[in-house]
Amino acid sequence: MRTICTDLSSTAFAGRAEAFHALHRATDSRLFAHNLRTEVTLLRSGDYALPVTVNDAEQGNAWVCSARTTYADYAREELERNLHPIAAVPLGLMCLAYAQVLDRAAIDRAVALNNWLLSTNIYPALDRARLADLVQQARRCWPRHALWFRSLNGRLNQDWMAALLALGFRMVPSRQVYLFDDLRSQVKRHQNLRRDLQLLRTTPLSRTDGSDFTPLDYQRAEALYGKLYLDKYSTLNPQYTARFIERWHTAGLLRIQGFRDAAGMLQAVVGMFEQEAIVTAPIVGYDTALPQSLGLYRLLMASVFEQAMASGSILNLSAGAAHFKRLRGGTPAIEFSAVFASHMPWSTRCAVAVLSNLTTRIGVPIMQRLKL
Repeated sequence: MRTICTDLSSTAFAGRAEAFHALHRATDSRLFAHNLRTEVTLLRSGDYALPVTVNDAEQGNAWVCSARTTYADYAREELERNLHPIAAVPLGLMCLAYAQVLDRAAIDRAVALNNWLLSTNIYPALDRARLADLVQQARRCWPRHALWFRSLNGRLNQDWMAALLALGFRMVPSRQVYLFDDLRSQVKRHQNLRRDLQLLRTTPLSRTDGSDFTPLDYQRAEALYGKLYLDKYSTLNPQYTARFIERWHTAGLLRIQGFRDAAGMLQAVVGMFEQEAIVTAPIVGYDTALPQSLGLYRLLMASVFEQAMASGSILNLSAGAAHFKRLRGGTPAIEFSAVFASHMPWSTRCAVAVLSNLTTRIGVPIMQRLKL
């Protein structure tokens, strides 16, 4: 993969952050995701603006606002799904035990900067002075909270990671994501990708960009997302609601592609979040009871590939479905969270340090060896 430089203007990024803030401020976050309890605010520095979530160790939060859920509960589920019981059982017990340590350390008394409530956060071009100012603002506003940045990887965010390390943050590996760069050349090299794009032209389903969506369609989109991300994968994923999908779509934060059957029923939907140079797909759902021959997941991913090619963007397809993504040219990258906890009690500092060591020495090798 070539060296990547995200070419995002801070003004455009800040505009999206303001739109996000307008949707979520002073609003019960559970209206947007049933299992999300967090306070949303915004930090500004000059023409920089970053969304911020504030948590006080609420129980049962989706992983996008909970380190406890990410590194204990979700990790245990992934081990059970991907490892033989001989290995999964003792590692799972370790996760259960460490969950209690994280709870006692109040690991989720945390402020997450640049948290968009999505599985993958996108970062603007780095301005070190603005970043330092925002970190200082956060420390003044929430002196009893640890500071977190999620979704950092060495391919896209090497400069951010270096800057955060210099400010005293510690890196904690979280998962392995898949990146696609120069998709037009990838199409030439990967037959599976060509077949997916061909399926867009031959599918008997009719395609929609969401401009004709009714309230019933948004409710159907919520149900389809639930069938895949909640029923098939994990209820620890954000349980997004029809309100979330509708409001984000209307605000221009979410680009929708859907597929209807002959009766007009929505059978598959994808919601793409794009920050000029990077495309992600936080909403993916389809009727998992329909025949696999329809290729619904392939259709949705082909829509995302098509959009990334049209805009000349890098595609971050997040984690999961690793074999599918590798067959289409996805490059794996370890994703990190950056944590600042030097001002926190000893129990929190110790929990973060141990977590960083465990995930680096055990988690990363497992992800890489199993190609997760």
